[in-house]
Order: sequence, then structure tokens, then C-alpha cells
Amino acid sequence: MCGHKRDNWYKYKAVREEHVDLLGSAVLRAAHLLVSGDAEVLRVAILSLQVSLTATALSLAVGLPLGTWLALARFRGRRLVLGLVNTGMGMPPVVAGLVITIALWRSGPLGALGLLYTPTAIVVAQLALATPLVTGLTVAAMQQLNPKLRLQILSLGATRWQLLWLLIREARLPLLAAVMAGFGAVISEVGAAMMVGGNIAGQTRVLTTAIVLETSKGNFDLALALGLLLLALMYAVNLGLTWVQQRERPL
Repeated sequence: MCGHKRDNWYKYKAVREEHVDLLGSAVLRAAHLLVSGDAEVLRVAILSLQVSLTATALSLAVGLPLGTWLALARFRGRRLVLGLVNTGMGMPPVVAGLVITIALWRSGPLGALGLLYTPTAIVVAQLALATPLVTGLTVAAMQQLNPKLRLQILSLGATRWQLLWLLIREARLPLLAAVMAGFGAVISEVGAAMMVGGNIAGQTRVLTTAIVLETSKGNFDLALALGLLLLALMYAVNLGLTWVQQRERPL
């Protein structure tokens, strides 16, 4: 019995050392990729940022006014719409990818546009995932404002667009959190990007799909290195947004 326990301990120690060596190798490989400026890795990283930042910006353009309107308006079926938005906040990426793939397929309603397996298709998929998230968080942020603020702004003669802008400015701190949540959701997404983009080298391969590919090939050190690079990009963007958020925070 003691010998059996001893053998298990040695096996555990060997596996643990292997994991440590793998992680150390990944860190060194990630550092090498960054320092050496590997062209393929840089291309994948830049494309990841491009499509994710574009999708985030578009989701803000749609989600901010839509969320503000849902927070302020009163109409029949409002709770139903809010329920759809809240459901969309938890939409499985593969479902969004499937619907968009069918829509962009050659025989689909938008097949004539030829967008399938292009970066634009990835932006569309990420937009579908980020918009409900930004919209829902905007609704929550606007509903936390003092209801009398809206009446006060309107009493000063503000137009509806001015009212919208002033309310967004007043709720800018929680809305910046919505921006961070939207960006984090799209840049870390893999299912929809794989389905609508096809993971084509030099065209639609982003960091998440590259990680899946290298993992399937058994290149765990490279996959971990790409994962660390993805985390570094996410941290850099969110650090900038956090700095803006905390700078705007009232004392």
C-alpha cells in the first residue's frame, strides 16, 4: 500500500513538473514572439484587435441609444423587449454564429454580399453578441439615475438628442464598464468567429481561433503563448478604459 502511494506521488510530481515546464516554455515563447515581432503572430493579433474594436464601437452606436430609450420609454410590450435583451446578453456564441452563417451562406438571404469567411463576417457575429450586452447594461445604468434629472433637463428646453447626450454623460462611469464588458466578450469569443470566419490563415484567423488550432495540433506551448498574448491585449485595452473611468470618477 505504501509502495502504491509512493508511485502515485512520483506520478503526481512528474505531471506537476511537466505542467510547470509547459507554462514556463509558454511564457518564454510568448516573450520571444513579442520581442522578435513574428509577422504571422502580429497579423493575427492586429486582426483580433481590429475586428473586436470595430464590433465594440458598432455595439456602442446601437446599444447606447437603444438602452437609453428602453430605460426611459414606456410602451406596451416593454418588458417583453427587455426580456429579449436580457436573453441576448447570455446568447451562446455558437447559436449567433449559426444564424449568421445561414444568413450569409451562398443560398441565404445575404449570400449575394459574399461576406462569409471574411473579417466583416466576424465583426457582424461579434456585433450580435456585444449589442445585447451593451444595451442591457445601459438600461441598468440609466435606471439608476434620479428620475427628476430628466424632467429638469427637459424644463431647461433641451431637445430629445440633447437629453440623450446629457443622460449618457451623467451615467458615463457605469457605461464605461459596459464598454469593457462588451470588448471582453467579443475579443475572447471563439465559436462564432470560427463558424463565420473559417479560421483562414492570413485572412480570418484571430487569436482565439489560432489557440484552438494549435491546441488541436498538440502545440500546447504555442497555444499558451497565444493565450498569454490575448490576455495582454485585453489587459492593455481595459487598463486604458479603467484609467479613463477612474479619472472621470467624482471625488
